[in-house]
Order: sequence, then structure tokens, then C-alpha cells
Amino acid sequence: MISELEKSDYYKCRELIYEKGPLEAEAVIEGSHPGRIFVDDIISPTSGFIWLGSNNGFIFIGNEANEEFNFELYVFFNTVIKLDAYKLGLTAFEAIGNHSKWNDTFKKVFGENMKAYNQRVYEFKKTDYRKQNEPVIEQGYEVIKITKDIIENKGYVSFENINFLRSKILEFWNSFEEFLEDGIGYIAVYKNEIVSVCFSGVVAGIVHGVDIETLKHHQGKKLGQKVAHLFVNELIDNNITPYWDCMEINKPSVSFAENIGFKNEFNYIWYSISFKQI
Repeated sequence: MISELEKSDYYKCRELIYEKGPLEAEAVIEGSHPGRIFVDDIISPTSGFIWLGSNNGFIFIGNEANEEFNFELYVFFNTVIKLDAYKLGLTAFEAIGNHSKWNDTFKKVFGENMKAYNQRVYEFKKTDYRKQNEPVIEQGYEVIKITKDIIENKGYVSFENINFLRSKILEFWNSFEEFLEDGIGYIAVYKNEIVSVCFSGVVAGIVHGVDIETLKHHQGKKLGQKVAHLFVNELIDNNITPYWDCMEINKPSVSFAENIGFKNEFNYIWYSISFKQI
């Protein structure tokens, strides 16, 4: 029987995590990233899945050949998960295996009619940092570290689009307080507008996953590269490992990561599945 774990019991899933898997799984189990965990046995789980706090992603963990669990998956997603997802306005979900053996299980459970996407994971070593590639940005732009005053819009300048930053943080963190305690980030600003942001989107131990976004009307000015360099530089100064996860077809992001000095550590596949299919 598939059941939801209490947050106080998430630790029971630590042994189900594969080392070369998406960082979010470990972060949810540690409690630093929002999410819900469902397992085959709440006392001693062997298989399960994590519903990420960003809502549409599911990471499957543990034994992919657990026949009883896999038999129940289809019905559980078609009844419990689908109903909750519809309440959130979701019509599709992403299925991600914490290890590659889950890929065949997805096809058996959800069918062959799934769109597959390749994802590349990069990690960073201090000796690989390409500091010389840090760009000089145009006059009129300023880069600022994210602080409590920035989030509360109490700094020396008030940002008219402060909700851009706030919504980005709350997409990945349970609260601003948790981000300020465990995360790091920088913004690029132009006049009274936040135009680019780079911050710790997910944290597990000493590894910080990068999340970065630049507003469309300010793209092409290397603002994302600038805030990313400052972000990465602070992490390595504090012996923290930067982690970059992006789609293989996102050539600008791949080039961006490699330009800073990130090295491709491993790849994985994720599947897009419509709830109408199940």
C-alpha cells in the first residue's frame, strides 16, 4: 500500500538515494527543499517517490523492480495524485528516476506514449574556475547580494518588481528565512527593477544547485553570467560545491555552465506525462 510519510520520517529514505541522481531528492529528505514523500512501507520503505515542492516533478527512489509497488503506482497516480494535481492547475507531470533503471519501469507503468528529455548535470571544482571569463557589464547595471532588506524591499532603493525575486525564492524554499539562513544569491538591477537573479535553488549538505533567470528585455547583456560568477565565487570561497542542472537541448545554458568552468558529471532522462494518459 502506498502511503505518505510524515516529514519527521523522511530520514528513512536516505538509504534509497542513488549518489548520481538529482540533487532535489536528497534536499527534500534533508528538509531543506519543499516536497512530499510517498513510499511502499512507512516503517521500512524500499520504493517510493518524491513530489517536489515546485509541484509538477516526481523523483522515483529505491527499488525500481518492486512489483507490488509498481502495480499500485498507476492506480495511485490516477486517483490520489491526479486529483491533488488538478487542484493545483496541473495537467501533466515530470517523472524522473533517481537512477536509470526506473526508465523501463516508467514505460511499464505509464505506457510508451511519453516525451523523453535528456538532462545534463554539472559540478564544479575550485581549480576549474574560469575567473577570466567574468564579463564586464554595461553602465547603469548594478549587482547586489540578496539580503533580508532586499527581500523585504527596505534597501536604499525600492524595486517595483520585487515579487519577481520573492516568487523565485518561494518556488524552491519553504520560506525566506530558510533561504537567508542556508542559501546565497545575487541580483542584477537596472534603476528600480530586478533584471537578473542567480541563487541557491536547492541545497543538500555542501552542494548548492544553481537557479538563474534574466528578464527577456535585458537578455543578451551577459547579466546572467555576471551574477553567476559572483554566486559561484562566493560558494567556492566558502568550500561549497556549485551544481548546475540543465536540459541538453538548452545550448545557451550548457555553454554558459562550461564557460564558467563546470564539468559534466552525469546525465539522466526525465519524462513528460499528461494526466489524461493515465
